[in-house]
Amino acid sequence: MLKAPRTLTFKCAKCAKAVTVSLQKVSACSHITPYSGVCSCGEVKLHATGQPEAVQAYLASNGLWTHHH
Repeated sequence: MLKAPRTLTFKCAKCAKAVTVSLQKVSACSHITPYSGVCSCGEVKLHATGQPEAVQAYLASNGLWTHHH
């Protein structure tokens, strides 16, 4: 299985600067790979890959998401 990259870079939706998001520490499960970061303008950027339901829950959490089984 391929390992997820530890960082990804996106364009900030607020100021269009580059913002780097880092892989978040979660349990060793394969259904979600969450990332988060904060732009220099203060805008929070969340990103995730995996099962659609888990990704939607993470993106809707405003960074307050916790992972548990």
